[in-house]
Amino acid sequence: MENMKKPAGLLTRGMIGLGLAGLIGASSWIAVYGATPLVNRMVEANVRHQADVWERHLATVVPNLRTAFGRGAFDADDATMLRRILGATDIYQMQIYDASGRAIWSSAGPHSHAPTLPADRSDTALQGQVFYQLSQKSALEVLYTETAALGSSAQTRDVAEAIVPVAENGAYLGSLRFYTDVSDLRSIFMAQIRPLLALIGGLIIAAILTVGLVVYRGNQRQLRDLRNRAKAERDLMDEQLRLAREVRLLGELNEWLQSSRSLDELFQMVSRFMTHILPEAEGSVYVYSNSRDVLDGCASWNEGTHKAHIHPEGCWGLRRGRTYEFGASEIDFICEHAEPHDGRPYFCFPILAHGETVGLLHLRAHSGQEKVFHSSKKLARLCAEQISMAIANVQMRDQLHDQSVRDPLTGLFNRRHMTDTLRKSISRSQQTGAPLSLIAVDVDHFKKFNDTHGHDAGDMVLRAVGAALEQGCDRDEVACRIGGEEFMLILPDNTPEEVMTRAEQIRQAVEAIAVRYGEKSLPRVTISVGVAHYPAHGTMPQDLMRTADEALYAAKDKGRNQVQTAAMNSADAKPNLPKSQLPASAA
Repeated sequence: MENMKKPAGLLTRGMIGLGLAGLIGASSWIAVYGATPLVNRMVEANVRHQADVWERHLATVVPNLRTAFGRGAFDADDATMLRRILGATDIYQMQIYDASGRAIWSSAGPHSHAPTLPADRSDTALQGQVFYQLSQKSALEVLYTETAALGSSAQTRDVAEAIVPVAENGAYLGSLRFYTDVSDLRSIFMAQIRPLLALIGGLIIAAILTVGLVVYRGNQRQLRDLRNRAKAERDLMDEQLRLAREVRLLGELNEWLQSSRSLDELFQMVSRFMTHILPEAEGSVYVYSNSRDVLDGCASWNEGTHKAHIHPEGCWGLRRGRTYEFGASEIDFICEHAEPHDGRPYFCFPILAHGETVGLLHLRAHSGQEKVFHSSKKLARLCAEQISMAIANVQMRDQLHDQSVRDPLTGLFNRRHMTDTLRKSISRSQQTGAPLSLIAVDVDHFKKFNDTHGHDAGDMVLRAVGAALEQGCDRDEVACRIGGEEFMLILPDNTPEEVMTRAEQIRQAVEAIAVRYGEKSLPRVTISVGVAHYPAHGTMPQDLMRTADEALYAAKDKGRNQVQTAAMNSADAKPNLPKSQLPASAA
């Protein structure tokens, strides 16, 4: 028996020795490789602090900062002072850009940098954030004041790039971009961190050794420990399987939400996924209306319901700006949108996007699922984050699309949108026989007005005319600015007589406009109007636009400030169109 115990003891000691060797190796690996991410964070914090200091230095060195950025150049004295300060730092290159992203100064000369700031970096600066990036560059690319400091063994150097926004009194002026060699700084940090990690690893090894010795000597408790461990491993496996499923569903949710084309489609996806991700809870989602005074109910799932509108003051989560959990404290208050309430716990997650609250995710536990519901708070918060990012993306995409089809001065649709809409309206009219007309509008004597009163006054007139045209549109009618002082209106489902009446009303509305510029009133504004009908005056977009312009020119030739209909030209209309599609005047 003793002979059998000896090999067992040797085997046990051998396993302990192997375990120690493995732990020591792991500790060494942590000390060598685990220090890199910590050091990188320390370097980043140092560079970001340096960027903040430079932002303040710039205002000190350049007294007339706003003037310098405005004219896109620095005085010789300011540039000399900047280069002198740079010589005392590790920064080997600095560039300054104006608000549009155009380079206006560089420490290495006017031709040593890109003329414009890359879009991703410019966007970060516009948002008031510091851009940071760490990379390795060839030692030959890094310019030093003392070239002897560049050793022959240094093939590459660690270089940090930072871009900090420059502002004055809250106004964004531009950005400051610099490159600094952080190789020596990283070495210093590495020398400090690695011994600390090695010490921590040693402490971990000592703790594990102690535990191992206790387990080795506790022969009577070994079987019980093994059973408990087996149970813990089974629980851990179940937890890992649950987490894997949740991660998979969250990934799928994010992928589908990012591909949604509209908010309605997005909320349908949310309803389906939330049913599977959190089956123990019913829920609903609300989004702020355009007026920001109420939230509109958009979707609900798992037998949940949502109200058409709720007020932000009626939700404790929105009022306090953070997650509200009903049922977690001895004293709770019920949100107005949760009424009628039956005592079941619920969550209210404010949906945030780019630091702004855009909506609310409300989840309520099913009866008998309260314990599971409370444990799912972290998962529910992750779902809220995914939903918030998707809502922000859809809203931003809609905003960008709106900007691409809108005239920035008047807010009316632009020529591109007008052409697409006119083409679709003609196709619809061909299929249904519905009437369609096009109105061309031109501001009378606008060039003379512009030359006399200035372009700012001219812009005010264009905005006023655009507002009058937009107010004159109903339903699917579209007002567009196609360029300069020229406008067009697409009027479907109106008879020719109604179109002429509408055109005259619009002319009178513009004539009644009183535009004030500064402390004086501008002269009366009038317009000339030309009207063309489909298909009498053309069956193609370019034909209708041409004939409407011809009618417009006829109105100008007859003295301006009047409405004229395009002359009937049988060659412009298709001979095979049914009589029902011709306007009364052509029939």
